[in-house]
Amino acid sequence: PAMTERRSVGYSVHREVLDEGAVEEMAEKSEVKVTLSVKVKESLRCSGPRMKSLILGFLPILSWLPRYPVRDNAVGDLVSGISVGIMQLPQGMAYALLAAVPPVYGLYSSFYPVLVYFLFGTSKHISVGTYAVMSVMIGGVTERLAPDADFLSWDNVSNTSVVDLLSRDAERVRVAAAVTFMSGLFQILLGLVHFGFVVTYLSEPLVRGYTTAAAIHVVVSQLKYTFGISPARFSGPFSLIYTVLEVCYLLPQTNVGALVVSIVAIVGLILVKELNNYLGKKLPVPIPVELIAIVVATLISWQVNLEDKYGVDVVGLIPSGLQPPVLPTASLFGQVIGDAFALSVVGYGIAISLGRIFALKYGYKVDANQELIALGLSNSVGGIFQCFAISCSMSRTMVQESTGGKTQVGSTSVVILFITLWIGTLFEDLPKAVLAAIIYVNLQGMMKQFKDIPALWRTSRVDMCVWVATFILTVLFNPDLGLAASIAFSLLTVKQVPGVVIFRSSATLYFANAEMYQDALAEKTGLDITSILSAKKKLEAKRKRQEKKEAKRARKDAKKDRERDTCLPPAGVVESLQSGGFFSGQVTKACLFSTNHDAVLHCLSERTDGSHTDSESEEEVTHTHTVTHAHTHTHTHTHTHTHTHTHTHTHTHTHTHTHTHTHTHACTSHMHVCTCLRLCDISACCI
Repeated sequence: PAMTERRSVGYSVHREVLDEGAVEEMAEKSEVKVTLSVKVKESLRCSGPRMKSLILGFLPILSWLPRYPVRDNAVGDLVSGISVGIMQLPQGMAYALLAAVPPVYGLYSSFYPVLVYFLFGTSKHISVGTYAVMSVMIGGVTERLAPDADFLSWDNVSNTSVVDLLSRDAERVRVAAAVTFMSGLFQILLGLVHFGFVVTYLSEPLVRGYTTAAAIHVVVSQLKYTFGISPARFSGPFSLIYTVLEVCYLLPQTNVGALVVSIVAIVGLILVKELNNYLGKKLPVPIPVELIAIVVATLISWQVNLEDKYGVDVVGLIPSGLQPPVLPTASLFGQVIGDAFALSVVGYGIAISLGRIFALKYGYKVDANQELIALGLSNSVGGIFQCFAISCSMSRTMVQESTGGKTQVGSTSVVILFITLWIGTLFEDLPKAVLAAIIYVNLQGMMKQFKDIPALWRTSRVDMCVWVATFILTVLFNPDLGLAASIAFSLLTVKQVPGVVIFRSSATLYFANAEMYQDALAEKTGLDITSILSAKKKLEAKRKRQEKKEAKRARKDAKKDRERDTCLPPAGVVESLQSGGFFSGQVTKACLFSTNHDAVLHCLSERTDGSHTDSESEEEVTHTHTVTHAHTHTHTHTHTHTHTHTHTHTHTHTHTHTHTHTHTHACTSHMHVCTCLRLCDISACCI
């Protein structure tokens, strides 16, 4: 009887014949070249949708604020805004000391730039504002261009030279504003030319090594407030080493009052922060330990009169109200251009790295180029209002996220505005040693980055070398020169992956330039594609010849075993397969069956369980089918398969010491391949 039926189905698709003229008419094919002037006019052409897209891209707030879900986000943003504002107050004043400007300018830097980023930024969770690394870089510039030696005056009462603090601070504010304004312009320019990829040159080991070294600079710069001493100011390479030696030389002149205040503040801050970490989510918001510290320290200083009785240096005059806009001093631009570019790259790299982490966590996109523009506008506007450069703070960002902040509404700096307008003058008696203590404690995270060294040693020693080299270069050559030297060293570690070449052709590949493409590919990669293809063909031919030899040898071995089931190999089939590593994750012993009947039933059940739903009647498979299989030896096997549905079965048998039956069931939706292994009365089938 016939095993299968072949059904042929014809399809007929009717359409009009398309000649070249019809194709050109349908596709509006044209050979007219568009001139440059037309392209410029087209790019400048204004339409409603285009204008809307440009405005929404430049002002992201217009795309999300009108749809702001008040019921879902308002409470969380309110709580996180208050929490972050409370942190901004002490950190802003403390980081102003790093920038070598009066503490009140830290409050200004926590208000104006933050408000601008609220309008133009694309990240929903990062907390922009004063940042330790940026502040210490600003401090290096201000102290270099406005040193104490330039503001010495003679005091007739004490017959000594004293520093005119008001004039010095005013000049340092002008320097900080100029370098901040310039860094903002660099960021805007890089954003407009879509240069956001520049951050890819700042690898994670480089950034972490750099920030750790910058933290060392921060700590050393605050030692004078902790010990109440006045070391000389050093600049240039190895200035950190000279400063440490100067501090050690002046240790006998330590102000005991300032040292005690600093130690007590450090211990209290660490204990409460550890308590915050221990309680974790049990607290609705973290304990605002920095705010408590400055309030308590201010009250004690005012009550005890630490400045007059014990010589403890305090913050001093804090003017109330907002700072009016002042144009930056253009004559300083040429002296700060290098520092401004370094600030723009470092600030953007830190902000975009943290922004992408939270964007990936919460499933939204951060536009790298728009972030450059947003940070650039923040710094440029901040420079006009005499602020210093800002970036993103990890500690404040974590607080903003953990307290329920979901948008930048939680960081609109309303708390800072309230403090600046009305209660800023209450902190005039705050000891600077307390601000230094706040800085030390907030640098814990950066100091813990030393743990990266053993981890990188185990994973990538090249990355470890980048981390260590960046740290050493930044410590020795200061943050500005250290950054350039670190990037140069990092580029030296870049090498081609063996066996991998990426070749890019800017032109479309077609018959006219195919030969040029092949020659360029051979030149750039050093590979002869023709010889490779020729060698591949030879290997393919050799493999086919080897397969033919193996098949011929198998047929010869099959002729030696003409009697059915007359010999047994020394080991069982299953044992041989297992010892030969035949079983894997997809092929298991569950694919073996004792009879062909079981194997075929399993194949049919697998097909039925799938998505195949063609109209077929009930199938019956028995062990007495009448299908005849031809073999290369003298005897035959007779099996009968009765199927009432239309399948095509192809049976190929190759017999060595074991009898191998290959059953291929081809249906309209999927294919089952069964390989049956027979040894005496035991058969195995692998699906």
